[in-house]
Amino acid sequence: MTSHSSLNATRTADGAPRRPIWALGFSAASTPLLERLAQAGLVDGRVGPDDEPMPRDCLADQWPSAGAFVIVGACGLVTRLIAPLLTGKDSDPAVVVVDAEGRFAIPLLGGHAAGADRLSQRIAASFGGQAVLTGATAAAARLSLDSFGTAWGWRRGAGDWNALMHAAARGEEPVAVEARHGSRRWLELPAAAGLQTVCSPDAAHPAMVVDIHAGQGCRWHPPSLWLGLGCERNTSLTLLERLVDQTLAELQLAPEAVAGLASIDRKADEPALLALAAQRQWPVRWFAAASLADVPVPNPSPAVAQEMGTASVAEAAALLVAGPGAQLLQAKRIERTSGGEQGAATLAIALAESQWAPQRGQLHLVGSGPGSLDLLTGDARRALADATVWVGYGLYLDLLEPLRRPDQLRCDGQLTEERARCALALELASQGLNVALVSSGDSGIYAMAGLALELWLAQPADGRPSFAVHPGISALQLAAARAGAPLMHDFCTISLSDRLTPWAVIERRLQAAATGDFVVALYNPRSQGRDWQLARAQELLLQGRPASTPVALARQLGRADEAVSLHTLGELPVEQVDMLTLVLVGNSSSYARDGRMVTPRGYPGAELS
Repeated sequence: MTSHSSLNATRTADGAPRRPIWALGFSAASTPLLERLAQAGLVDGRVGPDDEPMPRDCLADQWPSAGAFVIVGACGLVTRLIAPLLTGKDSDPAVVVVDAEGRFAIPLLGGHAAGADRLSQRIAASFGGQAVLTGATAAAARLSLDSFGTAWGWRRGAGDWNALMHAAARGEEPVAVEARHGSRRWLELPAAAGLQTVCSPDAAHPAMVVDIHAGQGCRWHPPSLWLGLGCERNTSLTLLERLVDQTLAELQLAPEAVAGLASIDRKADEPALLALAAQRQWPVRWFAAASLADVPVPNPSPAVAQEMGTASVAEAAALLVAGPGAQLLQAKRIERTSGGEQGAATLAIALAESQWAPQRGQLHLVGSGPGSLDLLTGDARRALADATVWVGYGLYLDLLEPLRRPDQLRCDGQLTEERARCALALELASQGLNVALVSSGDSGIYAMAGLALELWLAQPADGRPSFAVHPGISALQLAAARAGAPLMHDFCTISLSDRLTPWAVIERRLQAAATGDFVVALYNPRSQGRDWQLARAQELLLQGRPASTPVALARQLGRADEAVSLHTLGELPVEQVDMLTLVLVGNSSSYARDGRMVTPRGYPGAELS
């Protein structure tokens, strides 16, 4: 057996422990794909035909504890293998069947709740294949009502979900849903178009409810509740459990709607608090007394202020941890000992403005490449396939639109509103969502990664979503590939836009590039409001290299109107250049021949081994 652990997440999107995913192959032909699945981080372990234990034994042994199996082989073979192992829809793992070439991924078992549909989509995105979804909701491009909430950071509550799914499949009338709490952005999804939203509390019970309360109907519970807890030293765990459980029950609040708990940092080693968080799978935030003291609360305590340095622990911690716009749902409540218990504790409950669960969220910076889907990296494809929400400039999202599923939300932004897009993406990720913030080219080159990272770093270290950058093919790389081989020696990139950088600084960089004889890529070279800077850049570069230096103008790279032309630095057609053009200027040894531009790896006289 070969183990693989590149899947970073140890928990699912809703905070529950993630069960392992196994890849199995029964013939030698499956071995290359098993390796690819492991290298892509899509599985935790793989077992091939030559491994011990054998794939068939692994399937039987791991069936009760596995989250999913990806099996390379024929659907008929897999059906016969898993048939004796089936126990029930709510307990069986997902099973995805893949052909040996990775062209088709078929969710054979557990498409919705077990996650086989999503896993199939991830596999297809990784290998450029196709997910073959045969369920009724997939065929109709509708939401899978019994599973879609997981992608929104919710936990599933009570209800007859089978009956709900059967009613939705029949399609006799729209399914009535009510979104009482949590994000309402899911209602904007194309796949939600057939739902009948109910807004009146006096209406008949809807079939599905998104709410923080327990009650009738099928219920999704968003992470909108945060518990603020304070306690005496060595307070008993049973006391904390009783305080939390009784308060939630009296208020008819669903435990599944609890996003986590918070307290003062002086209690970060309190055994009962740590045990309660571990038992309930709740993240914990610890706050300094000074931060808590700044939060206005309805029930400040002079005694607590004297002891802890803040007049409130439970109420202030609950309000502070629940994010912007939080309100106190339950004021401070005190619980004392019963029987042989020790200590005492206080509890307050805050309601987030919509939902707030940074520890569940993910922020992915995705470089979409120059525009053609053929030039999108596999890593970027996987990130886009996994995301619940895509945020980006409308033109860039338009180019990716063929890849977007009906259950993925698109949030368009304006070209010059980069900070607003980054802030929106971070806010959505802090609500517990998986968010793809899309840039053209590479997100780390003149794009969104830096600004997004600055905003992310400004958040408390224990209150951030995860952050990852997925590189893309930059305009510089594609321009060089189309022009020939101009980057064989040292090169630099300079943006001629003075919107964020003073022109005096840009001039110094151009002069340094000319003096250093760098190959130079000019981004943002010329617009209607900035029509003179490129001519000035030409003048400065001519101070360090001959007028015969080749220059490539690459416009609309990777798109239908792509055009690449070669010129000289002395006769650069400045008027043909716009913001959709990248200007690539050779160094003093670069030359053009037969429609290709090349920069030798060494200067004249250099010996190359």
